[in-house]
Amino acid sequence: MSDQPLLVTCGLPYTNGPCHIGHLRTYVPADFYVRYMRRCGERVVFVCGSDNHGTPIVVSAEMEGISPREMSQRYHDHFDRTFKRMQVCFDHFGMTDDPTNHDRTRQIVSSLIGNGYVYSQVVKQSYCTRCRRFLPDRYVEGICPHCGTPARGDECDQGCGRHLEPGEIQEPTCKVCGTKAEFRDQEHYFFRLSDFRDFLLEYLPGLKGTLNARNYALGWVKDELHDWCITRTLEWGVKFPGRDDLVVYVWVDAPIGYISFTEEWAKITGNDWKEFWCGENRITHFIGGDIIYHHCIFWPALLKGAGYGLPHAVVASGMVKVDDHKFSKSRGYVVWTNEDYLDRGLSPDYLRYYLLSYTNHTKELNFSWTVFQERVNNELVNTLGNFIYRSLYFANKEFSGIPDDPVDALVLEEVKCALAAVDSAMREYEFKNAIDAMMGLAAFGNNYIQSNAPWKLVKTDRDQARKVIKNCLFLVRALALLFEPVIPEKSQKVWEALGYTDQAGSHLLRDATDPLLGGAIPVPAPLFEKLEDGLIAELDLLLQKRVKEAGAPPAPKMEEISIEDFCRMDIRIGKILKAEPIPKSKKLLRLIVDLGQEKRQIVSGIAQFYTPEDLVGQQVAVLANLAPATIFGVESRGMILAAGDTASLLVPLTVVEPGTKIR
Repeated sequence: MSDQPLLVTCGLPYTNGPCHIGHLRTYVPADFYVRYMRRCGERVVFVCGSDNHGTPIVVSAEMEGISPREMSQRYHDHFDRTFKRMQVCFDHFGMTDDPTNHDRTRQIVSSLIGNGYVYSQVVKQSYCTRCRRFLPDRYVEGICPHCGTPARGDECDQGCGRHLEPGEIQEPTCKVCGTKAEFRDQEHYFFRLSDFRDFLLEYLPGLKGTLNARNYALGWVKDELHDWCITRTLEWGVKFPGRDDLVVYVWVDAPIGYISFTEEWAKITGNDWKEFWCGENRITHFIGGDIIYHHCIFWPALLKGAGYGLPHAVVASGMVKVDDHKFSKSRGYVVWTNEDYLDRGLSPDYLRYYLLSYTNHTKELNFSWTVFQERVNNELVNTLGNFIYRSLYFANKEFSGIPDDPVDALVLEEVKCALAAVDSAMREYEFKNAIDAMMGLAAFGNNYIQSNAPWKLVKTDRDQARKVIKNCLFLVRALALLFEPVIPEKSQKVWEALGYTDQAGSHLLRDATDPLLGGAIPVPAPLFEKLEDGLIAELDLLLQKRVKEAGAPPAPKMEEISIEDFCRMDIRIGKILKAEPIPKSKKLLRLIVDLGQEKRQIVSGIAQFYTPEDLVGQQVAVLANLAPATIFGVESRGMILAAGDTASLLVPLTVVEPGTKIR
């Protein structure tokens, strides 16, 4: 345990639409971590808030005929209520449009200006002659200047994924009225991000959190850093110091919200926000994997330039799929937190458990109603719930409560081992492994009660049956304390079923090894209810109907090929000898691959998932007789084979000679 307080934040939900399951991929793990660290005795402050500025909110508000503030307030209240329903409990949940954040943003930007990290530059910006205004960000669409793909004004979202500065997009068109835009001169202000390259190369290797965040950021910094335009021509937002016609870019004032929300919390509680944001700290950011660049590169550089403390850790989650399809609201592959789940009376604990236990935090999470049902019924109901109910029922029926017998050393040691395994996983942000260790203790309890069969033993050796059930109840108490950060509502019910009248969440985890005193317990009831087939079929049908109404294209029919077609492909095992980034591309790596008789240069689009250091020495499958192609000016002779959206490399189970043919 550290004497230094821990500040945990979550990426801010954007207030132009309702909460969906993709949001919860960040907020539930963060809440789990906060609850756990508090159970370890840490002093933790948990802040978040809604992101209220930027073009999309203005566009959405204009479509509804309301002000951006009204739009923001509506969805801010929606997210606040939804998080509370999901047992995600922030110490403070603010708004980036509130005065505290306006003031703090202007103070930080002024500091950057005073420290020489901001400069002005006249740029060509899209202007709509029909709407009579400059077109920032998502008011404009056109062609990406880097890859030639249709793109929106701030990002090549359909192609190379590069961030686009004002004036970079080609063939601009106004998204509001469809008029071809023209370029006009406009003064904007830029943050000298390029000045922070050496600082980031020194800072990032020591950044705690998940490897995907650190490695992704280092790949960018080692490649190149461009200065960021930090102003936009909007009326909605934080006014840039000294300018009434420009606002601060949303990716400046949104992360500054972390500081502002801490200030607001400190004012309410009588604490000092500077304890967290000035000098050494333990600031831990929980974010989605799509905003690593902003939190690991832009944000620490901005803090450094303004003289603030730096984040201690960044924990980045994997993305979410729905029914093995890429999450997409427009295509119907979405599960709404309230409409599809909470409003139907389903337990928030079930969904929390699924999100935390399905896969490792940095991996892609696939949501399926069928798999959700299986995990809840098999693990929460049949394993955890079954053991707890059997133990409580037998104790109440035969002994009127908790016996006074001591606990066996073997059972005490099992609890200690589980506590240690959970703690080790939590410190590494391996939340699935932590829950696996918890569920392992529940499985031990099930095996223990089944093998000792106290319902039989009580007929021949009542004293021994009493000792067995005391051991079981000792395990039940440990499980209630361990699972409280995961399933807080159900764990509290277990706690009360043991006869306690206080809050399980107020106890430290180490209390699980304290002696369990004897006493009366209430008549128990089953704690978990199975998810019935009819309900799951109804929910799945709703999802399929949504997909159909959205017009999502059907899955393509797989084309059959002959064995002769397959034999035409020369697929061999290769060994990567060298890997390096390709300049001006964030997706491509240049690889030198040993194919036995020769060494090949291959360009592969896997830079977002692997660092060069990860790849050197790795054996991979290579399509060797693919026609040569020139990509980003580099000749590629072959293709590295990988699976899925995260480019999982196809590798041999055992080491084989480079050049070995796959057949």
